[in-house]
Amino acid sequence: MTTFRGATYEASLDSVRLGKQLKTVAALMLDGRWRTLRDVATTTGYPEASVSARLRDLRKRDYLPGVTLESRRIQGGLWRYRLVPLSGYQQQDLGLL
Repeated sequence: MTTFRGATYEASLDSVRLGKQLKTVAALMLDGRWRTLRDVATTTGYPEASVSARLRDLRKRDYLPGVTLESRRIQGGLWRYRLVPLSGYQQQDLGLL
């Protein structure tokens, strides 16, 4: 089970919302395509700040241990990201279906 943390986190207010965001962002990103925060935000309908936070969550192995988040600088402060499943993992193995 995903456990979110932070000084402003309140489980009763945030758990379901953040869990849904994490699942949606992860499911989108698991195709291995490179995307900017704007690309993910446009596709999911979540604000870029929320997408950025969920990508940071996905960097932590306790949120989705079967993947690696890769990032590359495009230019200046613009980055692109992709999720790469570890060898042998499928989307259903990661609990996203």
